[in-house]
Amino acid sequence: MVSKIYLVAIVVLGSFAFAKAQKSTNQFTKEQQSMIMDAGATVPMRVFKITKESDSLLLRKNSIAVDVDPKDATLKKLVDRMYATVRDSLSLGAGIAAPQVGILKRIAWVQRFDKPDFPFEVILNPVIKQYSEKKQECAEGCLSIPDRRETLNSRAYAILVEYDTMDAGHKIEMVEDFTAVIFQHEIDHLNGILYLDHLAQEQRDAERSN
Repeated sequence: MVSKIYLVAIVVLGSFAFAKAQKSTNQFTKEQQSMIMDAGATVPMRVFKITKESDSLLLRKNSIAVDVDPKDATLKKLVDRMYATVRDSLSLGAGIAAPQVGILKRIAWVQRFDKPDFPFEVILNPVIKQYSEKKQECAEGCLSIPDRRETLNSRAYAILVEYDTMDAGHKIEMVEDFTAVIFQHEIDHLNGILYLDHLAQEQRDAERSN
């Protein structure tokens, strides 16, 4: 009887472990897994650009929330490769969002110019809870929009942002100045929005006011 109970316990625990592993794996499609796992963690991924129609269509889609599991090998590899991409000399920038490497998940790397040594940090499932009424003028470019840089006047000077971290933590903080612009830019990507959309809206508002 004891051996039977022990056997049942092993089966139950094994099934639980398998289900947990399946949960981690199943949050990425087979195509996404292939894109993420086809190279090492330090190898940059291809940056999707609006100059290619299929890329442009994907960049206009909303991203899906990610299950934060520090043991998910696919998630960790994606995060690592996104960092390698934003730090690569061919795609160097102050931030990158998962859609820019073809993965519609709510993940982004942002450079923190509000902290010593300007570190990069990864944010998962970010949501901007509040925008300041005060705006700021800033020049913006984008890895997905080659050879363009524009000045915007509609970015909030400060934002209250909420997000998850890779160690399954959760943060809420007020971010200001140019770092706030980076957060807004990358979170826009997760919602299928490009900075050119804000520029177009500013131009329309200017025309109406004349």
